[in-house]
Amino acid sequence: VDSGTRPIDNNPVENTIRPIAIGKKNWLFAGSARAGRRAAAIQSLLGTAKLNGLDPLQWLASTLERLPTCPNSQIDSLLPLPNLQQN
Repeated sequence: VDSGTRPIDNNPVENTIRPIAIGKKNWLFAGSARAGRRAAAIQSLLGTAKLNGLDPLQWLASTLERLPTCPNSQIDSLLPLPNLQQN
């Protein structure tokens, strides 16, 4: 702290968690605990896509198109983790 090398604010962290904080009140009304868990799973997948440099909307559209014909043995290939996808 004495050297002055630490940032004076934490704006990057606040900007990262802002969507969660804003939506928190709305998520109280998901309808049921099961619906809340489902919403959390979807949010996690979209967040993972974004963190891995993918466009979340494009990834979701592509995944929903491929899901009906994807064999269970290859379901991991649909995850938004580019380094785990099998070609």
